[in-house]
Amino acid sequence: MKNKKEKFLWEHYYKKNELEVKIPNMSLYEYMMAHTKKYANKYALNYFGRKINYKTFWNYIDRCARSLKELGIKEKDVVTICMPNTPEAVISFFAINKIGAIANMIHPLSAEEEIKDYLNNTNSNLLILLNQCYSKVKNIIKETHVQKVIICSPSDSMPIFLNTLYNATKGRKEEKPSKNDFYIFWKEFIHLGDYYQKDTLHKGKSSDEAVILHSGGTTGIPKSIVLCNRSIMGVNEQAKVFFDCVSVGESLLLVLPLFHCFGLVVGMFIPICKGAVCILIPQFDAKRFDRLLTKYKPNYLLGVPTLFEALLKNKHLNNVDLSYIKVIISGGDTLSYQKNKIINEFLINHNCHGKLIQGYGMTETTGPVTFGTKGSDKLGSVGVPLPGNIVRICDPETHQELSPGEVGEICIHSFVVMKGYLNNIEETKKTLIKHADGKYYIHTGDLGYMDQDGVIFYVQRIKRIIISSGYNVYPQYIENVLKDSPYIKDACVIGVPHPYKKEVAKAFIILEDGVEESYTTLKNIMNYASKNLAHYMLPREYIFKKEFPKTKMAKVDYKALEKELLNKD
Repeated sequence: MKNKKEKFLWEHYYKKNELEVKIPNMSLYEYMMAHTKKYANKYALNYFGRKINYKTFWNYIDRCARSLKELGIKEKDVVTICMPNTPEAVISFFAINKIGAIANMIHPLSAEEEIKDYLNNTNSNLLILLNQCYSKVKNIIKETHVQKVIICSPSDSMPIFLNTLYNATKGRKEEKPSKNDFYIFWKEFIHLGDYYQKDTLHKGKSSDEAVILHSGGTTGIPKSIVLCNRSIMGVNEQAKVFFDCVSVGESLLLVLPLFHCFGLVVGMFIPICKGAVCILIPQFDAKRFDRLLTKYKPNYLLGVPTLFEALLKNKHLNNVDLSYIKVIISGGDTLSYQKNKIINEFLINHNCHGKLIQGYGMTETTGPVTFGTKGSDKLGSVGVPLPGNIVRICDPETHQELSPGEVGEICIHSFVVMKGYLNNIEETKKTLIKHADGKYYIHTGDLGYMDQDGVIFYVQRIKRIIISSGYNVYPQYIENVLKDSPYIKDACVIGVPHPYKKEVAKAFIILEDGVEESYTTLKNIMNYASKNLAHYMLPREYIFKKEFPKTKMAKVDYKALEKELLNKD
């Protein structure tokens, strides 16, 4: 007798046929080709106004794949891409997958030693490098296993006029390697395989390793995360349900970087597979956000909360019609209920028919696990689990599932989860844990709760809990309350030692434009906090700041603020 299938609170948001997800046994390249074969004359990429159709895109991938093979890159070799959002980065990603190699995506702003570690820990054979990073790489490259470096310029795929302008201004100031066999410029590299006659296609499996991404991991310690073809294809299969409104030829503004899982999977892979145009933005400037929108008129926007807050601050968007925007997705961090509401009001006032939708995920889960889809987009929530995902809220100590409304650790079972942390079995075992139902769950290190409808609300990281007089105090909750006040633009709360309460909250705050740093302002903030926070949550001190330190993913770096206080003491 078959076991009765478990029912989940969120299932009512989907039709029965939408909950079944099937993933083909192939590579990402084969999957992309199967999904785009009808779009040969449609545009795939738009880079500074230069549009590349799918037929040309496929041809570039094929040429890149042959050049990689000519250089001796084999199946399962690791090729590192250290690039911003350029056509060369996208083309290289698919070409690497086509030949059965593994793409290692790293941040161009990484420090010398970080780059060296990324290259050595992944045993990279080849490096595809932004030319502006050469000055860092030249000092460490001989201490790695890298056999060749491909140098790319942001101008390589620009229209002729912009290419000339770039090279006459920024280009001539950039340090370049002298011509030799070790360093190859992209335009030379892409011709290397012109006479390579053998087939470059590796018939991949869904279980093959495809990508290595780098993250702080669930414990905050930097880790290299291995994702298989299955995981990325799985997110696209889920997207056929939650992203079903995308039409062929529509466009997405890709400002999130390709070394970020959200940018790589949701920003690039999914739109390309759906026949949409990826507008590649290699360097985002919040002050020029209005120009990007009015120039390209994208149908879809996705980004981290700071990007959408930039919408509110941009005075040049006053009275601008944004009716062309259909979907706005926020991820990578959470927005408070009030900020979410304000952004939606802004969009309505600018004739935008879409509203901002939040999702939740992490690199270990190949990006989005939950999404505010099909009416589950309650303000302040991160939506419901996507088809094929199981999310449980568990006691962090016992792993026992909690009831709706109770705050616990967000635990995830899915076909989209990582294969594991590279060369780190112990940390993999600590993160992927077998539960009583026999399934393995990612223990995210995040706190949240699920309501009676199956909608999930993120609270904060477990490690950020402040224990004050025996009470659990959640810094992110305090931050959200403070940011909803009329005086505070941004807030960051940390725990500091207390002689008898163990810890108390201390708040760093950035005031709204036009609000003065004064005793009166401080008094108003304290009065607001006392009306909206329980007594044991109240910050014992407020520190005015002009700006906050940020992580590479544009989140507020609360650990840097903790160190700042420690050094002062």
